[in-house]
Parts: sequence; structure tokens; C-alpha cells
Amino acid sequence: MLTNAARNLFISLASTTAIQALVTMISLTVSVMAPTLARELELDVTTIGIYASISYIGAMIGSLLSGGFVRRYGPIRISQSIMCICALGLLICLGNHWIWFLISAFICGLGYGPATPASSQLLARHVPPQYLSLGFSVKQTGVPLGGILAGLLVPWLLVRFNWQTSMVVLALFVVTLGVGLQKWRREFDTNLEPKANLFKGNFLSSLKLVLTHPKLKLIAIATFFFSATQQCYIYFLVTFLETDLGWVTQRAGLALAIVGISAVVGRILWGIVADATGRSNALIILLAFVMAGITILTGFVDSDWSTYEIFGLCACFGATGAAWNGIYLAEITRTVEDKDVSRATGGGLFITFFGVVVGPPTFGLIVTLTDSFQAAYLCLGSATLVIGAILLLSLTTSKEKS
Repeated sequence: MLTNAARNLFISLASTTAIQALVTMISLTVSVMAPTLARELELDVTTIGIYASISYIGAMIGSLLSGGFVRRYGPIRISQSIMCICALGLLICLGNHWIWFLISAFICGLGYGPATPASSQLLARHVPPQYLSLGFSVKQTGVPLGGILAGLLVPWLLVRFNWQTSMVVLALFVVTLGVGLQKWRREFDTNLEPKANLFKGNFLSSLKLVLTHPKLKLIAIATFFFSATQQCYIYFLVTFLETDLGWVTQRAGLALAIVGISAVVGRILWGIVADATGRSNALIILLAFVMAGITILTGFVDSDWSTYEIFGLCACFGATGAAWNGIYLAEITRTVEDKDVSRATGGGLFITFFGVVVGPPTFGLIVTLTDSFQAAYLCLGSATLVIGAILLLSLTTSKEKS
């Protein structure tokens, strides 16, 4: 029989992972539908970069504001709220005009942003310190799991329904599961601060907390590039495979699912390694170099590559380029005081999300200007390679000083 501590650990990990998966699925729904939407609304498929950018502007704001809301209402209540907000954002797309899609992007992002700060506050209470990287990595598998759901469920729905009905089904599914969290609300939303500020003194203090911290500043800035690379790869993968290689949506969606599946495995394995070695920073640098190499290699993919070779490349990227997140979040939690976990996580994610605001539209612009995905992948991989070298130099210098 499970002890109370083990039970709480299981519930907190299972619930936060599921929440992360669902809000991620919602955030990726439009990108998976991009070719279908582009045909029906007569838009360029590369405008998905603009959708992603606006979405993460909302996420940046949501992550910075999350600290006060989590302290006042608790992580479970905030998680329920953001699931409803994401569902509402998806339903706004039914306006069937590109302006509604831009509004949808912002609202979905506003809901997506607080998911990680809320879950970090909950996990910090229940995950043993010696397993912090593994615990956060398990929770962060919710992101690739959301990608798997989007890559498999969305194309399946599109085969059976039009895109409008598919969005309604997804929104109702997320809201229903959000209501189900009420069972644990009273038990896990404890030590609340009813008078915690929601806006005043809460917005920029989270960012300042990270940027003035000597151990977090550089790695937080590096995640700007990591997230740009990760999300460009994910957001444009289906479009790249369909438009350049002539793949059908279901086949391209499977490639996206493979990225997600390998990311789930990679995040757990790297979390175990980080806890076992105690060298989180060195692991993040290693992942940066591998991520850069695979992204550059993707720039040379053409019709001569077999399906299995491309699937293999997607798996390698998922296991590395989409597997650094849990280690990073655990490092934030390990470094700051318990009461500052949600604030520091929100500040760190503000920088991380900013990479997604800048990355996809820049990637899309390069594709438009050069009429080539190759140039965009080469630029993206090169930028990640440079920041990896800077991190390595910083780590080497700090070791020499000590």
C-alpha cells in the first residue's frame, strides 16, 4: 500500500504531466492543421510562424503573472483555469477569419504560460530533492506527449470531421478533464496567500529574480535559443514534409509523433543521468551541441532520403533537442528558495518563451525570402551551435576560477 508521501507524489506527477500534455496539444493544433487551414482560408502555410509568435507572447505574459495567482489560488485551481482558457482560445478560431486566429493564438498562449510555474510549485513540495531532475523531466514529458496527441489525434479528427468540428471536440475534451481535477483541489491547494499581489510588484520581479542570479542568468538566456530551435522544428515539421517532400498529413503527423515519443524517452533518461551525476549544466551543453548538429543535418534532407531515415532523424532530435527542459526547470527549483519557485520559473520561462516569439516568424521569413527550408534549418542550427559554445566556455572558465 502506498504511503501518503508516495501517493501525493504520484498524483502530483500524473496530474501535472496530463495538464502539460493537454495544453501543449491545444497549442499545436493549429500548426498540425496548417496545410488544411491554408487551403481553406487561402493563406501561406509559413504564416504558422506568426501564430506561434503571438501565442508565445501570451505565454510570456502568462508566465510572468503566474507567481501571484499560484500563491493566492493554488496550482490546481490555476491549472483548471488555464485549461478552460486554452479551450476558449481554440473555439475562437471558429470565427473563420485570420484575425480570429491571431486572437486565438494570444489567448491559448495566455493559458499555456502558467502551466509550468503552477506545476513547479506543486512538484517542489512533493518530489524528493535527490530526484528533482527526474521528477521535473517526467512532468515535462507532458510537452512531447502533447505533440504526440496533436500529431495523431488532430489528423484522425480531420479525416472524419471538418476542422471546425475537430476543434470543438478537442476543446470539450480539455474542459472535461479540467473539471475532473476538482477532486484534488482542496487537498493540494494548501498554504495559500489570499492577499498575494496579482499584478503589482509581480510582473517584472520574476524576470529580475532570474536575470540577477549568477547561476541562472546565462542558462536562462541560452534557453531563448534552445526553445527557438525546438519549436521551429516542431511547428514547421509537418509543413516541411508536406510541401517540400510531398508527404500526406497523416504521414507527416506520424513524424511529429515520433519526435514526441523520443522526447518522452529522452527527457526521462536525461533526468536520471542528471540526478545520478549532479552535472546538469554539462548535460545541457551536450544537448545543445547535438541539437545544433541534427538541425543542421535536417537542412540537407531531400526526396532522396527514405521515410525511415527521416523518422530516425526526427527521433534523434526529439531525444536531444526536445529533452533539455526538465533539467533546466529542476535547476531553477534547486537553486532558489521554495517560496520563489513559481516566480523564478515564470521569469525563466519568460526568456524561454521569447525564443519562440522570435524564432518561428524568423524561420518562416527565411523560408519565404530564400524559398528554401534548407537555409532556415542551417541558420537555426548555427545559432544553437554558437550558444552551446558560449555555455561551454563559461563552464570551463568557472571551473578554472574555482
